[in-house]
Amino acid sequence: MGSPELTTTDLSTSRNTAASGRSSVIDSIWGCTGSTIQKDDLRKRITIPEYLRVAMREAIQNKDVDSVMRHYDMANAAGAEPPQPSESPIVVFINAKSGGRHGPELKARLQDLMGEEQVFDLSTVKPDEFVQYGLSCLEKFAALGDTCAKETREKIRIVAAGGDGTVGWVLGCLGKLKRQGRDPVPPTGIIPLGTGNDLSRSFGWGGSFPFNWKTATKRILDRVANGPICHLDSWNLVISMPAGEALETPYSLKTSDSASLDQELEIDGELPEKSSYYQGVFYNYFSIGMDAQVAYGFHHLRNEKPYLAQGPLSNKLIYSGYSCKQGWFFAPCSSDPGLRGLNNILRLYVKKVNSSKWEQVPIPSSVRSIVTLNLPSYGSGRNPWGNLKPEYLEKKGFVEAHADDGYVEIFGLKHGWHASMVMVELISAKHIAQASAMRFELRGGEWKEAYMQVDGEPWKQPMNKEFSTFVEIKKVPFQSTMVHGE
Repeated sequence: MGSPELTTTDLSTSRNTAASGRSSVIDSIWGCTGSTIQKDDLRKRITIPEYLRVAMREAIQNKDVDSVMRHYDMANAAGAEPPQPSESPIVVFINAKSGGRHGPELKARLQDLMGEEQVFDLSTVKPDEFVQYGLSCLEKFAALGDTCAKETREKIRIVAAGGDGTVGWVLGCLGKLKRQGRDPVPPTGIIPLGTGNDLSRSFGWGGSFPFNWKTATKRILDRVANGPICHLDSWNLVISMPAGEALETPYSLKTSDSASLDQELEIDGELPEKSSYYQGVFYNYFSIGMDAQVAYGFHHLRNEKPYLAQGPLSNKLIYSGYSCKQGWFFAPCSSDPGLRGLNNILRLYVKKVNSSKWEQVPIPSSVRSIVTLNLPSYGSGRNPWGNLKPEYLEKKGFVEAHADDGYVEIFGLKHGWHASMVMVELISAKHIAQASAMRFELRGGEWKEAYMQVDGEPWKQPMNKEFSTFVEIKKVPFQSTMVHGE
């Protein structure tokens, strides 16, 4: 019998709680309470039959499903005892580089709790390889009449152990199944190993890696096996820019030969003779401005000197230092305050709630960072949009925000002090719009570049004085399937 699906209404209370800035101490206690889970019982329930898990692993390694047919032949030979499917098969993708020293230890613990072949280190096996070859192996065996493979494919669930970027990577690869008509899409649970872990918080998996992690790991796997299913919107992002300078983009963005912008919104001005295109998907947020600039500096420091960032606490201290250094709190005296606002380089067009028409939305001159937010969790569990009263929602033409409502919330941050007050939830951010689609148009003036980020992955975006760069965001037609952890 399958787990029940939770609706937006069912989850609204728990999501708001998860996104309210739960402390690391409370998160760590999670996993130390509740009834004891027997290791042998858990292993029996979640371990995939050996012939299947070995066949899947070999198919991925060989990049060829046909090369593992001997495993099917042996399991289904005349006179062989029919293989029995596990009750709740689970596959784990772990970013062993996340979580400081915990990554390698967690990988070993997971391999101890299930078949070793079911734990994939993302440094050696990519999620898309699992989708292309691992799941295809199960599907091929099932098509040949293997009922064990059929049930395993139908019931399999995924765990993403890492930060928000890791979770988004896994979800994006699983989303290909929907486009290929290969249902069902396995639901995904999370082991939080990142710094912010906003996706994890939003779906009840906590905001930090528990200190009693050996016990907690059993509880997480048990919850993944039995937890209710819910859904998550994802958003397609397209960048169209004058050809020339290449972007040093994060993993979530890929180059594209062509990408069409919405023809219903006419472009004001000339287009370059040649354009470059990039496309990607995000699940939590896209932002432009100072918050992305700070993230960019932190990201490069962590890559150059990884020994400085050994865990969430040290990451946050370094991040705070960059916030001050790059002018988020103290702008350089030589900088004209009138030039720092995003309204100098940016136009914003949106399709508002219950509207199919594009409208231009003014950007307040004080705003130095604009965030397009899908989840009620940003910056390690804060809710900058706020829990707005019904009368305010009605006045502004907004609806109550949820992760699966088909809308994103667009808000602005003025400077570091304003952002600080927003992050401690003393005030709400500057509400700009709520939209089902949006287009940002950037044109260089005094600025030669802007900073952007998606789900914590930042990059430097060059700008042109003669031609505009466009960033268009629209909802992906299908939703991601999640396991709720609470």
